[in-house]
Amino acid sequence: MATIKTQQKILDTFLTLLAEHSYSDVKPIMLAKAAGVKMSVLRECYPSKRALIEAFAMRIDRAVLDEQADDMDDQPARDRLFDVLMTRIDHLQPHKEALRSLMKAVRRDPGLALELNPVAVRSQVWMLEAAGIDASGLRGRIIAQGVAVAFARVLDVWMDEEDEGMPRTMSALDQELDRGEGAVRMLDRAGKLTSMLSSAGGMLKRKRKTSSQDWEDDEWSSPSDKDPETDPNATTVH
Repeated sequence: MATIKTQQKILDTFLTLLAEHSYSDVKPIMLAKAAGVKMSVLRECYPSKRALIEAFAMRIDRAVLDEQADDMDDQPARDRLFDVLMTRIDHLQPHKEALRSLMKAVRRDPGLALELNPVAVRSQVWMLEAAGIDASGLRGRIIAQGVAVAFARVLDVWMDEEDEGMPRTMSALDQELDRGEGAVRMLDRAGKLTSMLSSAGGMLKRKRKTSSQDWEDDEWSSPSDKDPETDPNATTVH
């Protein structure tokens, strides 16, 4: 079994090659030769390019999560998320060219975009949790998907920014978070409306059931089912 050191070497080599070549041009044999490993070892460690991208995303996730401090706990959720995502960009900085190559491939290939979308969403679930924002359930999944799309737009700005202070990138992230807050409010309102409609529908269904039962009792019971002593309209047979 390949060691962790070998796995890291292969991943580092992949990122180097990706920075120098297009995503489609990085082939298994090229990667194996550059990393100095047998093809069988490459197959054992990373059976696909997606596995390499997942390993890269996990490496960045781990770096961001390790760096989270408690001094942001008393800050608004939006500020905490801003800090987490900027920390993520800091850790992506050494791999900017590799990421540029990957993003070009994703834009050209919708199938690749669909394949890698779950990887991006999974990372953003962890980023939300790191910011103290609940990312569980369907609501959390929708929010994580929104953050993944917004973060990709921010990365587009970051790709072309040369200022080390990243003012344009931070401004873009601010705008995306503002837009996201509005979307979350709409999502929550929609959720409340759905809950209200569901409750109202349940009450209406119960009411209809009761009314239907009353109708059945009044209209569809035979005269012989009625008690002549209590029903003044019943006909007594002597």
